[in-house]
Amino acid sequence: MEHIYQHFRKDEQQFIDQVIEWKENVLNQYSPKLTDFLDPREQEIVSSVVGEHLDVKVTFSGGVEDAERKRAFLYPDFYETTKDDFQLTLFEVQYASKFITLQHRQVLGSLMSLGLKRNKFGDIRFYNESIQFICASEISDYLRANFFEVGRAKITLNELDINQFIPHRENVQEVVTTVSSLRLDVVGAAIYNLSRQTIQPLITSGLVKVNWKVVDSVSFECREGDTISIRGYGRSKVTSIEGRTKKDRIRIVVSKQK
Repeated sequence: MEHIYQHFRKDEQQFIDQVIEWKENVLNQYSPKLTDFLDPREQEIVSSVVGEHLDVKVTFSGGVEDAERKRAFLYPDFYETTKDDFQLTLFEVQYASKFITLQHRQVLGSLMSLGLKRNKFGDIRFYNESIQFICASEISDYLRANFFEVGRAKITLNELDINQFIPHRENVQEVVTTVSSLRLDVVGAAIYNLSRQTIQPLITSGLVKVNWKVVDSVSFECREGDTISIRGYGRSKVTSIEGRTKKDRIRIVVSKQK
């Protein structure tokens, strides 16, 4: 067990234990397991834990290939998976778009206010006046019966075929920079051209996430592969840490969403 833990942070051990339990249940009961939606970091952990296991396999789906949040389906090696195994429903939100502008956090906040957990929803996407989201099919009837407004805007839901999901439009810029240490405040300040005095209160106020989880410690140590997002500033990924310069600074390469 220890050799699995050593590749991950301490706060991820509980999730690792959960994945090991899923895997063992699939092995012992010869029946598949469908998870809720997982963020990309959780998907990475599931892939690592299930790994090259010959008797248990795992496939992910969030409706379309470029989905960020996906459900994992763990299954015995003899099982043939189909699209229906993932139980995904795509809804379009219809509203008076001429008069109202809705934002991602309003849509997500309204969904959560119905008493539903975030892990029952996949990606929420916007394009021009279209808003679409993917959810676990087991809550789709509940949404039809209860989801009538976002903020104060009246809405109706229209179910679409999953293939009609709005394509992901991402504009990424590669940035190479150097930092004095891998502390979150130092790395975040370098990526977003902020002073440490500006970024530290953002971190301690809970406005910064690393790998989709809030991190409120300024001295949190960043690693290669970490995704950092700061509310209001966007998201970036530390794609590689390339060692030290002659001045003993650490050279990092970052993919930054524009």
